[in-house]
Amino acid sequence: MTLSSMTGFARTEGQIKTSSGTDYSWVWEIRTVNGKALDIRCRVPSGLDAFDLYIKKALKTHLSRGSVNVNLTLAQEGDHSSVKVNYNILEQLTKAAVELSAKFNLPPPSIDSFLNIKDVVEITDTAQNEDVLKERDNALKSSFLETVESLKSARKDEGKALGKMLLATVDEIEEYLLSGEKIAAGQPEILKNKFLEKVNNLLGKDSSLDPDRVVQEIVILATKADVKEETDRLHAHIASARTLLKTKGSVGRKLDFLCQEFNREANTLCSKSSSIELTNIGLSLKTAIDQLREQIQNIE
Repeated sequence: MTLSSMTGFARTEGQIKTSSGTDYSWVWEIRTVNGKALDIRCRVPSGLDAFDLYIKKALKTHLSRGSVNVNLTLAQEGDHSSVKVNYNILEQLTKAAVELSAKFNLPPPSIDSFLNIKDVVEITDTAQNEDVLKERDNALKSSFLETVESLKSARKDEGKALGKMLLATVDEIEEYLLSGEKIAAGQPEILKNKFLEKVNNLLGKDSSLDPDRVVQEIVILATKADVKEETDRLHAHIASARTLLKTKGSVGRKLDFLCQEFNREANTLCSKSSSIELTNIGLSLKTAIDQLREQIQNIE
């Protein structure tokens, strides 16, 4: 069984100590649910916006359908900040403060007030080095691909379970179909008896109605009620469904279309029914087909 479900979850934790000594740790999470097409939504930390394009491009090579949510949590370990003081500006500010304090007889300002002035102190992140960032990003990408593989494995595991359910439902459809064929084989006799009963009720048993005309009317009724074309097509659809369930790749859309064809034939079979038994079989057939279609909605 090679089916893949559109529902899955994968989580990968990773960490790296870069050549500069900067420590990074992260968590990738990917959640997928069923969808008509491939819809990808990403949530990554600020400054990693370029990963959005990488994520979508990578996922499109591995997935064909489903609503996908990707989340990245990134942490930088330790303190990698450095402080740079602009002594030239600080000296000018101090000189001006002393002069103003003496001129207006005011207490001199504290050093804290100077350090809070823009451009006096500059705090930089030593980890924001191009080589360090490249090292980090490569590790993040490698970890993301591991998460994708884990997701695919989870979707295949669920697809395997779904495949067994689908095959069981197809078997159920076939059982109803075989039962319906047995009942349908007796429809001409049922139609003949019903027609003769109506004729006798209207004209009486001693009516001089032409026997050939009676036979002709019965043949017309039996032809209209014949369901062999529908049952033959249903057998063909069952064979196609079993083949698709063993086919590699994305088959969800094809199976969904096949269910529409199943339903069309089941509706026609019900409309041509001349007995309650066949109608009930047709309704049971439609119920099983609806179950099949519901299960198929989660197949990629």
